[in-house]
Amino acid sequence: MDKQTEQKIAKGLKKGCREAWLQLYEAYADSVWRNVARLIGGDSATIADVVQETFLAAARSARNFNPRRGSLWIWLWTIARRQVALHYRRQKPMITLSQAQQWWEELDDTKADWIDAKTEIPPEIIQSQELAALIRIALSELPSDYQVVLLAKYVDNKPTKQIAVQMKWSDVAVRSKLARARRAFRKVFKKIVQITPDSWEESP
Repeated sequence: MDKQTEQKIAKGLKKGCREAWLQLYEAYADSVWRNVARLIGGDSATIADVVQETFLAAARSARNFNPRRGSLWIWLWTIARRQVALHYRRQKPMITLSQAQQWWEELDDTKADWIDAKTEIPPEIIQSQELAALIRIALSELPSDYQVVLLAKYVDNKPTKQIAVQMKWSDVAVRSKLARARRAFRKVFKKIVQITPDSWEESP
């Protein structure tokens, strides 16, 4: 979405314009759905509920949107992130944190190198529900901008330039944000799987 279109939608949202809401939904509904699905898993009905609550909450707070604080996408995803957090508080996860932590503990000693990308993660581990649960929990603890940039880069495989356009950032800002987001994710993940600070070897 170009800057002019975003500004037009933002003005429409503040005025309660129906057309602006339709444009917002068409532009971002699929992205919200995909990212919510990655954070909570579950069936399509559950994801649909969270997405619906996201847009309802956005409708209630639209008049407070300030483009100086970030793009429409960052604003909308911040709302979605809150709805995901509410979902976690209401629902019992299929795999609990303690179950995922125990699974991690039982893996061999190469697991520590996976976090810092020093060795390749075996396919059967990548596809495991336990690892997916740990990743979702770690992502849920990150700030909204870190979440969206990591998901865009490593799940959607978007190039830096495309992320920069979506976020209204420069290429340099995206690369810097990615570096900080990766470090933050590793730190949170290590905390979740209970790797002690003395054993941490942060990658640059």
